[in-house]
Amino acid sequence: MSGAIVEAIGLRKTYFGKIPVPVLHGVDLAVMPSEFVAVIGQSGSGKSTLLNLLGALDHPTAGVVRIAGRDITALSSDELAGVRNTSLGFVFQEHDLLPEFSCLENALMSILIGERGVTPADRTRVVELLERVGLEDELDKRPDAMSGGQRQRCAIVRALANRPRAILADEPTGNLDRVSGANVFAMMREISRETGVAFIMVTHDDRLARQADRVLEIVDGVLHAREIATL
Repeated sequence: MSGAIVEAIGLRKTYFGKIPVPVLHGVDLAVMPSEFVAVIGQSGSGKSTLLNLLGALDHPTAGVVRIAGRDITALSSDELAGVRNTSLGFVFQEHDLLPEFSCLENALMSILIGERGVTPADRTRVVELLERVGLEDELDKRPDAMSGGQRQRCAIVRALANRPRAILADEPTGNLDRVSGANVFAMMREISRETGVAFIMVTHDDRLARQADRVLEIVDGVLHAREIATL
């Protein structure tokens, strides 16, 4: 689809072992700028597998993945790493902040590991993002001195630091209490609307899925649109 930030065409994934295990069967998907898509499904249905394929963390058995119009399925490992670091941001259920670094240093990490280094403009922008999500008093704190919700908000800013086109979130509120989870979700929705970043979020929480622009459900390896009103 023209203009789609994340697009999958005929995506299939089979894990080969003693017995081949097909997981995804011809998935088609197009996510536009600013769109917030929730992906639901039973445990083991292939939600995380889909996210890994869209995020260039795994290779499909067949089909095409495009990020901002670029076919990534035939790229080398180095090229895929470049796509992940410049076009995509990732938020997982575990925040994966590095314990020896401060909140600000963790938020800057995707830039720090890049080739160009952190500029004063980068630092200013990331500090502004951290302040925007209520972490202005946590900049110098290490993760073990922060609450779960604060750590997850820092992880989201880290995902935004490199100005990605899309953010892939795998159960980003799964380890948070109800209030913290709702606050983190509301923040992601606000950022998506204001910046044009597309969000694809895997969740088991129907309450949060109902607040997405679109809900997709994986059933038997196939992606189906779900009516939000029926959740």
